[in-house]
Amino acid sequence: MDKLPPPLYITQHGKAYVGDSLELLSCLEDSSVDLVITSPPFALQREKEYGNVTQAKYVDWLLQFCEKVFQVIKDTGSFVLDLGGAYQKGRPVRSLYNYRVLIRLCDELGFRLAEEFFWYNPAKLPSPIEWVNKRKIRVKDAVNTVWWLSKTDYPKANVKNVLTPYSDRMEKLIQEKLQYYTPKKRPSGHDISDRFLEDRGGAIPPNLLEIPNTASMTQYLRCCRLVGQKGNPSRFPKALPRFFIEFLTDPNDLILDIFAGSNTTGAVAEETRRKWIAFEIEQTYLATSAFRFIDRIDENYVRNLFNTLSKKDSHDVEIGRALGEGEVNNLGKKKKTRAGEPLHEEDTKPEVTEFTIPKGLNAYGFIHVPKKARKSLPFKQGVVLKAKIEGETLIIQAE
Repeated sequence: MDKLPPPLYITQHGKAYVGDSLELLSCLEDSSVDLVITSPPFALQREKEYGNVTQAKYVDWLLQFCEKVFQVIKDTGSFVLDLGGAYQKGRPVRSLYNYRVLIRLCDELGFRLAEEFFWYNPAKLPSPIEWVNKRKIRVKDAVNTVWWLSKTDYPKANVKNVLTPYSDRMEKLIQEKLQYYTPKKRPSGHDISDRFLEDRGGAIPPNLLEIPNTASMTQYLRCCRLVGQKGNPSRFPKALPRFFIEFLTDPNDLILDIFAGSNTTGAVAEETRRKWIAFEIEQTYLATSAFRFIDRIDENYVRNLFNTLSKKDSHDVEIGRALGEGEVNNLGKKKKTRAGEPLHEEDTKPEVTEFTIPKGLNAYGFIHVPKKARKSLPFKQGVVLKAKIEGETLIIQAE
């Protein structure tokens, strides 16, 4: 770690560095990182403002970084790589680049494919326009491949940390097992015992992660607007890195994102008490990413912070700690929720009275409460609300 240059900014748990990840990765000690999770610029045919490499060159380009990732992760560590799909240029035929990346990572670099995941974003817009909207000969591409890779057969992992709520049907079975269930051998050959109906705190999640990417009024974006910046256009939702961080690491483990962008990974690591490092080549993106860690939204403070972080010689700028357990960012005022449970402003809006928790999530980004429990909490305008979970819906009502 001592070989790294001074970071652009520092938080309670992490450091953010401006620079080329190829060079910065070489500064890290071998076998020092518990989890590398990243979403590199995708191999698209049309150049995007955040910078991307053409499909023809993409696999070779990306493998340079992955070779160094292999060196820095621990034997118990993991590498999680989010890759979006693409079409071949001028043809309604899918590119295989993301699968070529996977095969070469395993065949040439020695990675193991621990498991393949698929991130389903139901809010994704139809594309490409030519084949989906105009000619209507293809359906909407709404799934990213997420490769979970490791150096050994047994990387650290604990599925108990990411259990999902039982369905109503399963809860009924658990409560009234003798009435509704008889242990026996199934036609498939599986011998299902009465232990199947033990309450283990939740269901094992599938490798299809349904997570909408719809956040539009977050603290990060509001601060970006205050300083005249659009923000990084390729942000993934907090729930995606949160799943893998909770699943594959413990508090105080070290997490690295080599294409940090708006540093969503670092923000989630901060919230979950993991140490983190972020690498990003574009200083403006990294400067605005600091908005994820400030504890107030004051226009002068935000502008001064951005101007400071945008200077070429800036380094070691200390950012106010991120909000932690039981606190909510309320325009500079930190308040305890009455129930002592965390409510993250980024994932809620004052006008919302009801919304659905995506299937496969344990209400991570919304409010941490036991299923079907009632909690009272202060809201943005100081109104005290009642919140309860019914099935997969979180209902918020004013008292």
